Amino acid sequence: MPKKSRRTKAKHRTPAPGKAQERGVQHAGPAPAQTRGPVRPSAVARDPDSRYQHVVPELKHIGVIAGVMILILIILSFILG
Repeated sequence: MPKKSRRTKAKHRTPAPGKAQERGVQHAGPAPAQTRGPVRPSAVARDPDSRYQHVVPELKHIGVIAGVMILILIILSFILG
């Protein structure tokens, strides 16, 4: 895995206290927390059945194919073994 670039490291680095004042940057401390209303789940998150309707038929199809392949392997083991 490649190393992080210097540019990415520089984004996450906090400036030294002397350098921030030289540039004219002032730190007012942590930003105030913004208040939000109650969080409601979206329609997609509330109804996972409609989102993943294709999964169950595909799993059945994969199961049938796997069963056929195992059956073929068993038959071949008796014929060739």
